[in-house]
Amino acid sequence: MCVDLTLFPLDTIKTRLQSQQGFYKAGGFRGIYAGVPSAAVGSFPNAAAFFVTYDCTKSLLGAGGVLAAPHLAPVTHMLAASLGEIVACLIRVPTEVVKQRAQASPSSSTYRILLATVREEGVRGLYRGFRSTVLREIPFSLVQFPLWEYLKTLWSWRQGHTLYSWQAAVCGAFAGAVAAFVTTPLDVAKTRIMLAKAGSTTASGNIPLVLYDVWRSRGLTGLFAGSIPRVTFISVGGFIFLGAYEKVRRTLL
Repeated sequence: MCVDLTLFPLDTIKTRLQSQQGFYKAGGFRGIYAGVPSAAVGSFPNAAAFFVTYDCTKSLLGAGGVLAAPHLAPVTHMLAASLGEIVACLIRVPTEVVKQRAQASPSSSTYRILLATVREEGVRGLYRGFRSTVLREIPFSLVQFPLWEYLKTLWSWRQGHTLYSWQAAVCGAFAGAVAAFVTTPLDVAKTRIMLAKAGSTTASGNIPLVLYDVWRSRGLTGLFAGSIPRVTFISVGGFIFLGAYEKVRRTLL
């Protein structure tokens, strides 16, 4: 939660850069903490849902059978991370919808946006963009977690002993930065879908159509809009988050 709240202004800037109306019309640098209550509410349960699922799945798949072989460890990490993201999205998406709409409309409060979404679209409106979020998070995890585990293994092998928590954190920062950059176009599509007016073509959630529309109107720059704050946010967050996770996991196990 501390990571999400500390770096929240970067997330707001990213959302406004990716929004259809453009950075300044979406609020510019005003109200950069708009939507923070939604992020605060969802931060802990979202992270808990992911890591509980990730660790349990990794343990089950690695306990025996064909995926227990060391050379298949990346496959285990990919499957565990993907399942973890799907479960976490059940919590993440509603909070993300409200948060991003508040970020793009800083004059409205989080509570008003929540009420307006439920009134106009029902509970289903809170899950608008669920598919696009999952399709962003799975490729992200397929890059981040196997790369993180590989970097830890490589560094540990080279120095001859288990990594310290700060070293695992450095690996997490690098893996997160790479994953964040390559999945930015999917993040742009997800943002556009969540912010779109109800009933519009974009709101229907057709990801290829949304990406094509962005490409046609803004080109490659539009597809990678917000990549700098996104990479910074996830890199710093990955350093703190994964470093703390590694420290706690070693303490408890």
